[in-house]
Amino acid sequence: MTSSRGRIMAGVLEAAENASPVEAVEAVTRELGVALGARTVAFLIADLSGRALVRLTHAPLAGAGAGRRDADEVAVVMPFDGGPAEQALRTQTAQVVSQPEGWMVLAPVTDRGEAIGLLEMILPDEPAPRTLEEIGRTAHMLAFVVIANRRYTDLFEWGQRTTPFTLSGEIQRRLLPASFTCEGSAFTLSGWLEPAASIGGDTFDYSLARDVLHFSVTDAMGHGVASALTATLGVGSLRNSRRRGVGLVGQAESANADLTQNSVVPGSYITAVLGRVDLRTGGCALLNAGHVPPMLVRDGNSRALPLPAGFPLGMFAEADYRAGEITLQPGDRLVVVTDGVRERNAANLDLPKMLQLIIDLHPREAVRALADAVLEVGGPTLADDATLFILDWHGGHNEDRRSSAGADQARASTALPD
Repeated sequence: MTSSRGRIMAGVLEAAENASPVEAVEAVTRELGVALGARTVAFLIADLSGRALVRLTHAPLAGAGAGRRDADEVAVVMPFDGGPAEQALRTQTAQVVSQPEGWMVLAPVTDRGEAIGLLEMILPDEPAPRTLEEIGRTAHMLAFVVIANRRYTDLFEWGQRTTPFTLSGEIQRRLLPASFTCEGSAFTLSGWLEPAASIGGDTFDYSLARDVLHFSVTDAMGHGVASALTATLGVGSLRNSRRRGVGLVGQAESANADLTQNSVVPGSYITAVLGRVDLRTGGCALLNAGHVPPMLVRDGNSRALPLPAGFPLGMFAEADYRAGEITLQPGDRLVVVTDGVRERNAANLDLPKMLQLIIDLHPREAVRALADAVLEVGGPTLADDATLFILDWHGGHNEDRRSSAGADQARASTALPD
């Protein structure tokens, strides 16, 4: 089995490298199909809405079928319906379905908890447990192929966009981290941004150092391109000072100075929560610059965290900033949202109750469930962006992460009820 696995990996890597970035995934899936004796193999990418998968195919116009088209590229959206595809992503385990043409296997394509999509295979015979393990490993390998090749082409990004982006939406998209979810041995985090009809300038960000996790949630004043440009200046400043090793207070002071001195819109400002977690101890420093207070969910109960009050970044040139600190305990969940979750019709959402209802969900599903709840009470079109960031603290930074095929299945959400 080991030698067979090595041959599969070598074949996959060679196929990916020899093909163009646009064709790399197709080349890899063909290689996997041959190696595993599959009748058909396909890759389904996760839609940016978080509520569907997208089947990408290359079909000349003569063979055009249903779906969104760009020249010969076709994207067919497959909304989640609680079926095997959604269950595979939710539980991070392969699903096996008997069909007239054979046995369909749907294996999550995941890296560090980020659900990139699904590997769909039709096998002639029901797969044995060992075969499913091999499929899971190859699906994980496919995740790296997608991550590596989407840097060079717009194909994957185009396929994931159910609706076209405005200019402000395009700018905002570039400010978000490349992966919305990350699993570490000591933590699991996920962020989500539900945009308003006119982009409201929300962002979230995070970065890992060896023993420290940095994160931020920001909300730029206004809407449209102006707010997106203000957000660009603010996020750029925060990243720059963070990468220079500056602490939370220094990051806030630098961003405040940069926004007051270089504002693209007179009088513009950004509210923010900045965080820094010591992964060895669980010590969590938090700085609030005019933002909605973060919430801590502990032992099933949620409460807003009292932090030193600070002015929004860019509001006053001489503003002072102070950070507060808590010590996270295993089982804690830290939740940061923007005011789009609390304003106008969305204010009807009972956030503490909702946080209790989703306590057992992986942050990846929890942020989307919370976004769905916001849309239900405040939608279908939001007046302001709603951004959500959830950090689960497990402890055990010095321990190895327990993962299988790109995910810690012990942390995954449970299956949806039939």
